Amino acid sequence: MKKIKGTIASPKGFVADAVHAQLKYKNLDLGMILSDVPAAIAGVFTTNKVAAAPVLIDRAIVKNGQAQAIICNSAVANAVTGEQGFQNALKTQKVFAHKFKIKADEVAVCSTGVIGLQLPMEKMVNGISKLSQNGKPEYFAKAILTTDTKCKTINFEEEIGGQIVNMAGVCKGSGMIHPNMATMLAFITTDVKISQSLLQKMLSEIIEKTFNQITVDGDTSTNDTVLVMANGQAKNQEILADSQDYQLFKEMLTEVCQHLAKEIAADGEGATKLIEVTVKGAPDDLSARMIAKKIVGSSLVKTAIFGADPNWGRIISSIGQVATFEVNDIELKIQNELVLYHSTPVTFDNAFLSEKLKEDKIKIGADLNSGNGNGQAWGCDLTYKYVEINALYTS
Repeated sequence: MKKIKGTIASPKGFVADAVHAQLKYKNLDLGMILSDVPAAIAGVFTTNKVAAAPVLIDRAIVKNGQAQAIICNSAVANAVTGEQGFQNALKTQKVFAHKFKIKADEVAVCSTGVIGLQLPMEKMVNGISKLSQNGKPEYFAKAILTTDTKCKTINFEEEIGGQIVNMAGVCKGSGMIHPNMATMLAFITTDVKISQSLLQKMLSEIIEKTFNQITVDGDTSTNDTVLVMANGQAKNQEILADSQDYQLFKEMLTEVCQHLAKEIAADGEGATKLIEVTVKGAPDDLSARMIAKKIVGSSLVKTAIFGADPNWGRIISSIGQVATFEVNDIELKIQNELVLYHSTPVTFDNAFLSEKLKEDKIKIGADLNSGNGNGQAWGCDLTYKYVEINALYTS
């Protein structure tokens, strides 16, 4: 697998573009991904019971298994907008489909932004009219951003089934991030040939260890969506379950999802540090992932990391809160410095470790010595800036 430079439209048979539809005061705010041919589509969505109109539509598209385009706007979430919001999402589908001469029920629609506002449809329709198959695909990653501070993209290529296969990923997410899926949108394109059912099975498994293992603030959004489109234009031999090609492709998709997930965690609202928690020695992988997620989601741990305070007691407390088994033999490391051994404090240089906690990537490792289960989770520190951003979000 080789990391390459590219855009969301780098896989064969895809184009992308974005425009300023004036949903935002300035900056790009409406983007599209379009395949030359209908593609297999897989998706995973928010677990929030108040799901936005686009989520309801996209769930149906994924159930049907085929899509040719994705259109996404920022600034307005089109969530908690009632029947009008649902009809606006359907109109977005139809207007886009008419322009590009494709089927409306094969156009996935996504929105992100402020909850409770109706989409300004006149601006949406005008924006769609400006989208072009000869546009600038690099613009798409910018158009989906809200409070994000940077674009989040990744591209890989790999030889699969006798052909070079490309995969591209792009996402947005900064606040209201918490497993199970958060205020995040992620779009992945690939030119591989694979059945929709196999693609869906693979994505659902990978999500559990990647996007569902990140947290910024503990809040789950109404709009969370991960979509993968596979259009088969690489002309590889179709990937079959449990084959070598299946494993290669799964590793590729896992790498893309994990990269994007970590990018979201690192770009949490107001964040200054990425926190990576690795738990091993749990009775099973699920327990390890649950404990890692609890540690990285703890406000007390996050504020300690922000203040460069090696307060390991907060980490131990998090472990004990969610462990379903006796935990009495813990080895704990912070920035690779041992602070606890066999559940007994170890003398360490507090000032030295505090300096290491000022770095922008923080690693916490816990060995629970209770089995072979492993898990990771990613998050960020909790800062004054986070409070400022969210206190004034709609002002």
